[in-house]
Amino acid sequence: MSSRIVIRVDRDKCQGHARCHALAPQLFELDEFGSATEKSRGPVPVELEDKAFTAQSNCPEGAIVIESSDAGIEGTRA
Repeated sequence: MSSRIVIRVDRDKCQGHARCHALAPQLFELDEFGSATEKSRGPVPVELEDKAFTAQSNCPEGAIVIESSDAGIEGTRA
């Protein structure tokens, strides 16, 4: 089964709390200032989708965007 979502970090909103990296280090990395970036612009592996949604819901700045890789709903579980 292929992934249905992709993640993106809004760098203008990220304040470097690093919760996403703590919760899903497979999906996020930190730059030299502690701001998060997504490790890949590609689809999130199916087995990591729950971690992506957990990271998104724990971001105090709302900097994590989850988009459907199918045409459809942004930021919600499909």
